[in-house]
Amino acid sequence: MQIADPTQTTLCNEMQLLFAELPLDAAHVLELGCGRADKTRQLAASGRPAQILALEVDTIQHARNLEIADLPTVRFAHGGAEAIPAADASVDIVLMFKSLHHVPVADMDAALAEIARVLKPGGLAWISEPVFAGNLNEVFRLFHDEKLVREAAFAAVCKAVESGSLTLEKQLFFNTRSSFDNFAQFDTRMIQVTHSDHRLSPELYRQVQAKFESFAGPDGYTFHNPQRVDLLRKPA
Repeated sequence: MQIADPTQTTLCNEMQLLFAELPLDAAHVLELGCGRADKTRQLAASGRPAQILALEVDTIQHARNLEIADLPTVRFAHGGAEAIPAADASVDIVLMFKSLHHVPVADMDAALAEIARVLKPGGLAWISEPVFAGNLNEVFRLFHDEKLVREAAFAAVCKAVESGSLTLEKQLFFNTRSSFDNFAQFDTRMIQVTHSDHRLSPELYRQVQAKFESFAGPDGYTFHNPQRVDLLRKPA
């Protein structure tokens, strides 16, 4: 298994890739760390999964998700990957979009064990993680360096595969695109988030702004972000 593929430059939309790769029709889907439920909504709108259980550990965001009333096939619940409120072998597909590295390092092995527990035999887990590279990462690392936790997340996946609780179906490497009109938009979307307490000193804030603005382009700020998907299967 590889943590990164520096030669991969393919730019794609992760959801389009997921729709092409996964057998979603009539599936019971579990999304761990659903955040603002943007991808949850895309999944539900496709009409393919029979039902979606979307978990979020951030209490503020979960409360907002509970106000969503137009997704009848989705059930929102509060919880983390290390203690999934679902029965054994009850899920066809588990999705984690860039959230495994947010699980406390001490709980990552438990999270993978929980994923294996709730998956039906032959079920699939789509674990996508950001690769520690790229210009946007150079901005982030000034105030939120995730190198060690991303390495720990990858190590936990490798350990689960080595143990035999999950098998590696394939790895996918690609780039996604993030665009911002200005630094204020970056601040709102990336610094002022509810799931992390980013308290930047005035000096550090200026450093982050200067680094961000060094990547200005003719149409604002566009970043290509390397990603990895570990597609895992529970043995039948």
